[in-house]
Amino acid sequence: MDVVMGYLDTYVFDAIYNRAGALTATEPLARTSIVRQSLSLFVFIYSYIMAFYFGTAGLSYKLIYDKTQEKHPKFLPRQRFMEMACASRALPAITVMTIPWILGELHGHSLVYKEWDKYGYTYLGVSAAMFILFTDFCIYWIHRLEHHPLVYAKCHKLHHKWIVCTPYASHAFHPVDGYLQSLPYHLAVYVFPIHEYVYLALFAFVNVWSVMIHDGEYVASNAVVNGAAHHTVHHLYFNYNYGQFTTLFDRVFGSYRKPTHEIYDRSRRNSKTVQNAQARAIDDALPSLEGAAAASNKQKLQ
Repeated sequence: MDVVMGYLDTYVFDAIYNRAGALTATEPLARTSIVRQSLSLFVFIYSYIMAFYFGTAGLSYKLIYDKTQEKHPKFLPRQRFMEMACASRALPAITVMTIPWILGELHGHSLVYKEWDKYGYTYLGVSAAMFILFTDFCIYWIHRLEHHPLVYAKCHKLHHKWIVCTPYASHAFHPVDGYLQSLPYHLAVYVFPIHEYVYLALFAFVNVWSVMIHDGEYVASNAVVNGAAHHTVHHLYFNYNYGQFTTLFDRVFGSYRKPTHEIYDRSRRNSKTVQNAQARAIDDALPSLEGAAAASNKQKLQ
């Protein structure tokens, strides 16, 4: 991130802070100032994620998303705009909670490195694979724990409002939920070394991936990759397929559910028979899921 902030300081922020200093007759904030770094990071990260979210999700919705899914009985009126509004409310708070991790990186406390050959060129690919597996494992358990009755209603339930998703559901979380599920991406660079450009590329990839698994286009029937079909099963049936990138940890820990054939067949998945059956299954599952959460809250109050 120091590479990005170096460019932004040179071409954007130096002029802004110098101008602010002149207007207030004070010394401009130095590049090393924690206050300046925090403000600059907020402006950059929030601008980036909003542009990336609306740009990527917007292109996916326009070019890829199967809009006949909006006729599903579990698709909410004006849902696409509700998803956008939810994400827009959540992202500022998620950005604020993320800043301390990036400040730690800027101040040299992480294991991000600059020299391409520091650990050998093979390690560049190895570290990318380690990042995917490490974050997949962490997100699996964070996500699964968020389905615990003590947590679900307070944190994760909002994201499951979108039972039949559009790409805009990708970032439509409760702020704490979104932060917790993004936490492994920041934690990874404090656990093992990653080259700064590899890390930036991976950060862009995970945001694209979040959109892709909500895009409703089930291109690949792959038993290992946790694609849109597998994540659709999670939104439809709740307690399955918690992984982010792979099905590995769902298989190991017994929460894997294979997508059925009609999910991959557009004509079958858009049939009213299939959709009504899905809606009935959801209606049957919701009372037990939300009832458990309500019972836990009631017991806690007694």
